[in-house]
Amino acid sequence: MNNSICLIRHGETDWNDLGKIQGRTDIPLNSKGKIQAKETSSYLMNRRFDLIITSPLSRAKETGEIINRALQLPIYTMDKFIERNYGDAEGLTREERAQNYVNGQIPNLERIEDLQERIVSGLKDIIQSYPNKKIILVAHGAVINAILALLSDSKIGSGKTKLLNACISNLEYKQDRWKVKDYNQTTHLTK
Repeated sequence: MNNSICLIRHGETDWNDLGKIQGRTDIPLNSKGKIQAKETSSYLMNRRFDLIITSPLSRAKETGEIINRALQLPIYTMDKFIERNYGDAEGLTREERAQNYVNGQIPNLERIEDLQERIVSGLKDIIQSYPNKKIILVAHGAVINAILALLSDSKIGSGKTKLLNACISNLEYKQDRWKVKDYNQTTHLTK
């Protein structure tokens, strides 16, 4: 079995611009985010893909839909790639989180182990449902970071890589093993 996944972080939102953590709060793309999605679409236009999968949150779905205007692929939503639930920290800036949660204990925060379990299950679902396909997966920073952390042997797997909006990371699945080919690619973006 041979799969490839082109991971794309959604385009920018107003909360990204303000430095607020979004989590499951459903914030739409802003005008810059829509431009980023169009630039990503142009960049991917000459590559062959079979389908697009997005998180159910509007910022990821809209990014996928904008990308798909040029590609015209089947597009699906998978709940397993929804952003991490940041609980009571959602809507807060880094400074506000540091002030409100001095000990780092955020009420209602999704445990990293639960996030990783959900993502591994989602990757298995992709392999089983779409064998030998080239897939675009539009998701979120914490989700993509967790994927990179789980599949990588190096520092990119730390889970702390600052993934830019609309960045591209590529995975390959061959001989029952995932491999990170590249990550956080942004040369296609002007903004």
